[in-house]
Amino acid sequence: MTVKAMKSKEVAQKVMNREELFILDVRNEDAFEDWKIEGEKFEYFNIPYFDLLDGVDGIMEKLPEDKDILVVCAKEGSSIMVAEMLSDEGKNVSYLEGGMKAWSEHLEPVKVGELSNGGELYQFVRLGKGCLSYMVVSKGEAAIVDATRMTDIFIDFAKEKGATITNLFDTHLHADHISGGRNIAEATNATYWLPPKDAEEVTFEYAALEDGNKVVIGNTTIEITALYSPGHTIGSTSFVIDEKYLLSGDILFVDSIGRPDLAGKAEDWVADLRESLYKRYKDLSMELTVLPAHFMIIEEINEDGSVGEKLGTLFANNHGLNIESEEEFRKLVSENLPPQPNAYQEIRETNMGKVTPDEEKQREMEIGPNRCAVR
Repeated sequence: MTVKAMKSKEVAQKVMNREELFILDVRNEDAFEDWKIEGEKFEYFNIPYFDLLDGVDGIMEKLPEDKDILVVCAKEGSSIMVAEMLSDEGKNVSYLEGGMKAWSEHLEPVKVGELSNGGELYQFVRLGKGCLSYMVVSKGEAAIVDATRMTDIFIDFAKEKGATITNLFDTHLHADHISGGRNIAEATNATYWLPPKDAEEVTFEYAALEDGNKVVIGNTTIEITALYSPGHTIGSTSFVIDEKYLLSGDILFVDSIGRPDLAGKAEDWVADLRESLYKRYKDLSMELTVLPAHFMIIEEINEDGSVGEKLGTLFANNHGLNIESEEEFRKLVSENLPPQPNAYQEIRETNMGKVTPDEEKQREMEIGPNRCAVR
């Protein structure tokens, strides 16, 4: 019997709308525990596909009668077979088209707000990876910050908005996902900006993103002001856009702060991280809305689907911003670290231009959750 495929976009809408969904995940237990589709009202049952080769009779009582059931596996094939067996037993069931690989690559555009003189700011939420990208649109021009390797969505979105992409920025040299900034810049003849302190080993030309840079997008309408804020990497740079929004890269998140160890220099960069958070950010307006490059937990997503919060609120509520003792802060960010991101050294080398993996290899390198934060 043919069963229905559910696309990643449909699942994303259920996450954003806080709808109920029952997920039967047939990957191995370690893969499920490490990384799964998260939703505020989602329920889960995990059993490896190999345990179901003789049939699904043993799990029927564990499945709900009154909820949509989505079967999930790594690439799709196993979930189709399990879904078909469940359908034969009378269950209303779907499978995730493209599996977790497709989920990892889905981007959901969310309008963050209006900018002065008619501009707009959009956030691209990568739910399966916890990555956040941004696009500023103004007077027929567009700038993109922290683009992912799924470049078509950004190029197509700009076309829909009638905008020409003129500038690409990376807040830092990423270690948990492959940047699409350079490829989009090449495809659109745009300028690609990188912090030079992060770019000492890159093999390509770039524009140097330094403290005090101001890049105009549109008809002198929006100024993107770069703010040097090292700590996650030595070159980490934040952006103040339109005096309303602070794009914090991987320095500050809604519920956590950035980790300083992904280039192997945690001890050296802890002081930079603290100075960026406790001094440089403290001097900014508390009314700025912080828009980070990542989120860790589903609870960080706002009602409108965006991820962001006022800087003043974060100074009041984010534990990482309220550690008086420098020694305690050092311990938090050097001893409380999650595992390193999957293939992070290869990802860094890819973003430097030193290696050029094929598309399938890039997918494999990025599989799994982001791990850029400490809580």
